[in-house]
Amino acid sequence: MNAVDTFVETLAASGLPPLRGGRHTGEVFRADVVTRRLGPLRMAELVTPAGECFRDERSARAADSGLWQVELVTRGRVRAQQGRGTAELGPADLVLIDPARPVRFASTATTHVTLLLPRDSLRLRPDDAARLAGVRVPGDRGPAALVFSLARDMVRSLDGFPAGEADRSAAAVTELISAALADRLGQARRPVPDDALRTRITGFISARLADRDLSPAKVAAAHHISVRRLHKLFEDQPLTVAALIRRERLARCHADLARSGRTVAAVAAGWGFTDAAHFSRLFKATYGYNATALMSRNRAPADNASPVPPAQDGG
Repeated sequence: MNAVDTFVETLAASGLPPLRGGRHTGEVFRADVVTRRLGPLRMAELVTPAGECFRDERSARAADSGLWQVELVTRGRVRAQQGRGTAELGPADLVLIDPARPVRFASTATTHVTLLLPRDSLRLRPDDAARLAGVRVPGDRGPAALVFSLARDMVRSLDGFPAGEADRSAAAVTELISAALADRLGQARRPVPDDALRTRITGFISARLADRDLSPAKVAAAHHISVRRLHKLFEDQPLTVAALIRRERLARCHADLARSGRTVAAVAAGWGFTDAAHFSRLFKATYGYNATALMSRNRAPADNASPVPPAQDGG
């Protein structure tokens, strides 16, 4: 058995999720592992040479499905790939790994810390976990920096913790990890450029519905993009740009007809509909009744109401 295989067996015997040895550079393979427990947390500091290792479907263990694995780099550089995520990690960075799924690591000569914690302790929803797995969490700021500072020193200084203190300390570390992941998740959810541009465009449309010349071409020109690019922005949205303009105009007309004394033609023209007959057809197709019926229904109570006498002084 070569040195790589021996080290892989040492990792498995320590309780860490299994990995299979890949290539390594250099003539001599030198590696070391120190493992500790902190309440429900399992921790390991690993010193490894440059090379690659992986976990495939055959080596993944069902028993690890109740855990999350957090990798923190203290020296060197690591590339971690899981699912669609690829994290390029340097010193202080961390990454969330699902230990029950395939993963591949490639690294320079590295020192890193592995944390294993109960899956339910991080309270991650499945979609959030899928979004975070294999994604770099920078450890140079915020709660991730605190996680790194603790993990860097904890593995070699955990002897002699009473059980109660160990559990409380583990809970504190877990909360810091949760905060670091929540912070990274918030960054991932921030609007991407396309989302921000769509928001500006819908605001532009809402502010200019009364413009009879409002059209996709005019919207595109105002935002310095092509009509094709505009349509691409909205291809996965419920409405096209033209349909959005039409729906918003109809909504404004509906609101005005329900409360104003203006004619149907005047309201329609005020919101950019130049053809009254076309407007009437669109209105009925959208709401199931015609515009004049809406006006009649809302004015009837006012027409039938008894006149109210003017108020008397002191009354």
